[in-house]
Amino acid sequence: MKAIAYYAPGAIDRADALLDIDLPDPVPGARDLLVEVRAISVNPVDTKLRASAQPAAGEAKVLGWDVAGVVRAVGSAVTLFQPGDEVFYAGSITRPGANSELHVVDERIVGHKPATLDFAQAAALPLTAITAWELLFDRLGVARGGGAGQALLVVGAAGGVGSILVQLARQLTALKVIATASRADTAQWVRDLGAHEVIDHSQPLAAELKRIGVAEVDLIASLTHTDAHFDQLVEAIAPQGRLGLIDDPAVLDAKPLKRKSASLHWEFMFARSMFETADMQQQHALLEEVAALVDSGILRSTLGENFGTINAANLRRAHALLESAKAKGKIVLEGFGG
Repeated sequence: MKAIAYYAPGAIDRADALLDIDLPDPVPGARDLLVEVRAISVNPVDTKLRASAQPAAGEAKVLGWDVAGVVRAVGSAVTLFQPGDEVFYAGSITRPGANSELHVVDERIVGHKPATLDFAQAAALPLTAITAWELLFDRLGVARGGGAGQALLVVGAAGGVGSILVQLARQLTALKVIATASRADTAQWVRDLGAHEVIDHSQPLAAELKRIGVAEVDLIASLTHTDAHFDQLVEAIAPQGRLGLIDDPAVLDAKPLKRKSASLHWEFMFARSMFETADMQQQHALLEEVAALVDSGILRSTLGENFGTINAANLRRAHALLESAKAKGKIVLEGFGG
């Protein structure tokens, strides 16, 4: 099968940063699906691993943890899917990624693709939808339909996770949603997704909140540059508030949160699949619900740009754009060409 991979980590401007290669077809295990990959999207985890993760000696590392495709075969213990089903999922970081014509994935973390979306539109959703859902409902503890009288600040709202988090918070809760964006086009993007207010994260956040008449916020979702904004987040959070984050600060001293009895929560959507937790199948249920919400018109795809065929050249361009921090929504590629 065709695949895109690398043999040594490094910067994206290297000629061998990502390569077109051929690999043997994978074989599904008992609870696995063998999926024919139709579309993928790119996430920060791809760029971080490509820059730092060393493959085993002589082996190629395949990235890619956002997939939409068709089930070609199922393992002996599979109960949730059958060949021919159209699916979408984010996969497991402990297994090979899906930048390949065929991919195997545990059925417990897979959902049926939204019927109203094409494969490219669907591939934009799984990883970010799972991350945003778990962050909002599991980590920050917001109840479905709850949050009346409270405000949620979403830092970096125009990115992949932010684009779906703003929708979930606006459509499924009573929270006041305050998004951050630093450019006119990204500010309009998050307004269109449902943000009640938009402030500029290139300015001091506490001052920006005061500019719109908000003294403090009960909940914060910090999706990028948490270390750069942390002092401002501490100032902006209300006593007994909750701060959730998904990025990787080099250093994070949580002690300043103590005087407000504010709590800190990490969201890492691969934790369930990595440790095969008892509730691992919740990600299947979550994706099924996301698909239903999309098909009923409540949620929309966060596809930002389609970079065309799935190949090394286009993936290098996608990684470079993502690393520039100028991407809006999700970058998607589809099909492997002739």
